[in-house]
Amino acid sequence: MTPVFTTRPELRGTFGMVASTHWLASAAGMSVLERGGNAFDAAVTTGLVLQVVEPHLNGPGGELPAVFYSVERDEALVLCGQGVAPAAATIERFHELGHDLVPGTGVLAACVPGSFGAWLLLLREFGTWRLEDVLEPAIGYAEHGFPLVQGIRTTIDRTAELLATWPASRDLYLPAPEVGALFRNPTLADTYRRIVEESRGGSREEEIERATSAFYEGFVAEEIDRFVADEGGLLTGDDLAAWEPALEPPATLEYRGLTVCKTGAWGSGPAALQQLALLRDFDLAGLSEAEFVHLVTECAKLAFADRDALYGDAEVRLDILLSDEYTEERRALIGEEASAEYRPGYGRLPRGHDAVATVGTGEPSRGTVHLDVADRHGNVLSATPSGGWLHSSPVIPALGWPLGTRAQMFWLEEGLPSSLRPGARPRTTLSPGLALRHGRPYLAWGTPGGDQQEQWALHAFLRHVDLGLNLQAAIDAPEFHTDHLISSFYPRGFAPKSLALEARVGSRTVADLQRRGHDVTLWPPWSLGRVTAVAREPDGLLKAAANPRGMQGYAVGR
Repeated sequence: MTPVFTTRPELRGTFGMVASTHWLASAAGMSVLERGGNAFDAAVTTGLVLQVVEPHLNGPGGELPAVFYSVERDEALVLCGQGVAPAAATIERFHELGHDLVPGTGVLAACVPGSFGAWLLLLREFGTWRLEDVLEPAIGYAEHGFPLVQGIRTTIDRTAELLATWPASRDLYLPAPEVGALFRNPTLADTYRRIVEESRGGSREEEIERATSAFYEGFVAEEIDRFVADEGGLLTGDDLAAWEPALEPPATLEYRGLTVCKTGAWGSGPAALQQLALLRDFDLAGLSEAEFVHLVTECAKLAFADRDALYGDAEVRLDILLSDEYTEERRALIGEEASAEYRPGYGRLPRGHDAVATVGTGEPSRGTVHLDVADRHGNVLSATPSGGWLHSSPVIPALGWPLGTRAQMFWLEEGLPSSLRPGARPRTTLSPGLALRHGRPYLAWGTPGGDQQEQWALHAFLRHVDLGLNLQAAIDAPEFHTDHLISSFYPRGFAPKSLALEARVGSRTVADLQRRGHDVTLWPPWSLGRVTAVAREPDGLLKAAANPRGMQGYAVGR
């Protein structure tokens, strides 16, 4: 049998693997493993570097969900670094300000920045390195420079008009730097270095605690409080001081001998579990390409309808949504033609709005970042940091980075699980993935991509588990997605029966899907998805792969 061509090899080894959406971050994480750190030390280092080298896709002002397996604790856990809405953020207040939707740009859409606190919790509880050591690569790239990627330049060009209205953003990003040129953010380096200096001394854990205090109660919180007040926002230093990251049990589903672990319904992870539950009764390997795309797309419509009606930081009955009885009722709705319906199993959908997109709104280039790490000890982690994008909120002059805009995922109408409430987590799109086999970690994977995350990542999982492709081949395969869902980003659009296909998909498949009623749009051949993955076999063999699209993601290991 002729091997399937892949754009790069599926990496294999026994020492350690790091895969992420930027080669510098992957290399930094691998250097930690090489110097004796474990997967959690490597993950924190990788994540902090991603904040520097992909500022258009994540930053210190953003959020972090992760799902991981700890050998020491012998369990899978979810790390929730999703910050909450400010105490002053009420539906009434936004209506008083003239908003029917939470804006997609500016400080009004800010939640508590959770990423930094979550990384430090992971380091304290599961890592072995000191804060100064995991921050060193990030500080180095911020101070001495890193080669600017095309995505940053594209984001700056698209939003230059808006950036020019924010003084510190203008000073940092305009005029737009050249692709490949070294780009520096010395203020960000100073912020990180000050945190290190203020936390120095005592045990590793004591240093991490003081660093957390410096961010959430000290000079960082004070600068955020001052800046947001001047900008007319709602987030305060008290909001930061009151928040803490958390460890939670994962939501799980059994599929083809694997236990698939995702975040709770404050994220979009259960939408993947619902899709897998719908797909369990089908022989995916026996389907044609068109049948595969059609079936998976129709299952996605059903799962995302439930997400949009039922998910949020509330009591969500996943026991019902993942039950056999409920799944059979939903599966019966799948037909041979593309459905134009958007129908949750129960509950109600938010009201539609006629808002139009403005400069800086939405997730940049279907952005966010992702990383996966596996070490020789058996620790495995998947994380999807996001938010704090350079285009969506003004840079805070004294800190060197902007806040996030995740509050745009709340609804300004009462009675929904995802309605805005002070102290609530917005229902995010972020969805790292972990799969266990016989209680031990097998696969960690995920992707950036907004509402496409639980489509692109799911497709790679299905190609690997059901179709038997290796990790790299599963990632390289022609990708697709639907926007037949309520967008999680301002202005919250909906595109019924839409189906985006990479142009590498065969013409017969395209014709078959069009015949079924899908509104097909062909995208450039290598343009959809940014999946990365690592895997661990029972004998200790480690594997890794990364997306070639955009010529930026990379996996390293040995």
